[in-house]
Amino acid sequence: MYHPLQHFLYSEMEQCSIPPPPPHVLIFPAPGQGHVNSMLKLAELLALAGLKITFLNFEYIHENLFRCSDVQARFDKYPGFQFKTIPNCWPEGRRIGNTSDTLRELLEAMKMQSKPIFKKILVECNITAPINCIIGDMLMGFVYDVASEVGIPAIQFHTISACSVLTFLSIPDVLAAQELPVKGKEDMDQLITKVPGMENFLRRRDLPDFCQEASDPSLLIITKEMRESQALILNTFEELDKEILAQIRTHYPKTYTIGPLHMLLKSRLTSIKKQELYTTSNSIVEVDRSCINWLDKQPKRSVLFVSFGSTTLMTRDQMMEFWHGIVNSKIRFLWVLRPQSITAKDGDDLERFLDEFEVGPKESGYIVRWAPQEEVLGHKATGGFLTHSGWNSTLESIAAGVPMICWPYYGDQQVNSRFVSAVWKVGLDMKDVCDREIVEKMVIDLMVNRKEEFVGSSTRMAEAAKNSVKDGGSSFCNLESLIKDIRLMSM
Repeated sequence: MYHPLQHFLYSEMEQCSIPPPPPHVLIFPAPGQGHVNSMLKLAELLALAGLKITFLNFEYIHENLFRCSDVQARFDKYPGFQFKTIPNCWPEGRRIGNTSDTLRELLEAMKMQSKPIFKKILVECNITAPINCIIGDMLMGFVYDVASEVGIPAIQFHTISACSVLTFLSIPDVLAAQELPVKGKEDMDQLITKVPGMENFLRRRDLPDFCQEASDPSLLIITKEMRESQALILNTFEELDKEILAQIRTHYPKTYTIGPLHMLLKSRLTSIKKQELYTTSNSIVEVDRSCINWLDKQPKRSVLFVSFGSTTLMTRDQMMEFWHGIVNSKIRFLWVLRPQSITAKDGDDLERFLDEFEVGPKESGYIVRWAPQEEVLGHKATGGFLTHSGWNSTLESIAAGVPMICWPYYGDQQVNSRFVSAVWKVGLDMKDVCDREIVEKMVIDLMVNRKEEFVGSSTRMAEAAKNSVKDGGSSFCNLESLIKDIRLMSM
């Protein structure tokens, strides 16, 4: 809030040629790989602009991040950058967000346990190094409640897609029109008409399961966490989501689109001769880089990259359907198979299952526990991506010009997969299906039968993404506006 003393102090500084101190921004992501990864990229972009950054993580996320990546050495190079931690509010080892019930429990736990601690952290920081702006994950509404209580400007970062944001914002209208809840599986293809701009293609099956099941707004987990805020940040670019963004701006007039974040960061680092800083990841899982050597030996656009993200959980039978479908297609593949990705009664069953796949090189495929995804998608040998349709994965694939087969699992992924196939036309939507014959057909369609079609549309979209992060591009300019507005907040 403006105070006359601030004006006096800054006037005195200007007369004495003393520049004002850099704004201090606190960034707080939700506990998850995709959330931490994208918000760390934003943090680095702001640090490159000379802003002082405090990056707050839950303790177990912080520990894994420091164990599996070089973030400490990388961010030590930025003056004023510091990592802080907040105690875990979730039992160690328990999966987060695999069902609507566990997500609801997590959000409630954060409100009860993390909210008072977060407020204490803000008060302590303001004594020694006052915070001028908070950028919080939209999944954690309590962050904005606390920011309002202590009088610090807050900006929401929606780490999900713009189309999902608009869908969640529209759910109350969908409920009022009685288009939800879904009463039977037979009407899953009925159109949802109350999401502006999506009236002609968004179906009930394209909504997250917790929306399909909701009988009243109190059950809408993510919608409940959304708050009014000074502004909104989205990891997308104007050319990809022009119509959707026009609708979002009726709710959040000040919306900054600064994606694809990984491309924008790479562009900025390249421009200041620090490209070597970009060769690392923000992974909270240990990466196996041996797959890059395997890719180097494969023909151009010949490999299907298979990865279902960091939280997808499937049955042994589902995994076998994917396995047989991919192998029967005779297409080369690189498969990320996490030990935690398969349901099992005990660890021995899981390890025996993994042993059946013989992790390592094969004649036509290669399997790793975790891969450097951005590098894999950007590799010349990668020709397709079988994905869970998480937003980071989807946008990274679009930016790399790699067509997709989408098997969405949870949350915003259902909406993303519909846009991939029906709007952007850069892939195929395989939601609600897990059958080896369909898997085989879609793999062959993507990689052989309709390859030219999908490569053409994906290449055009990748070029638009590339242009958005260039000097003068939409995302480049929106980042400049964001930084300028944060500096104004600090004054």
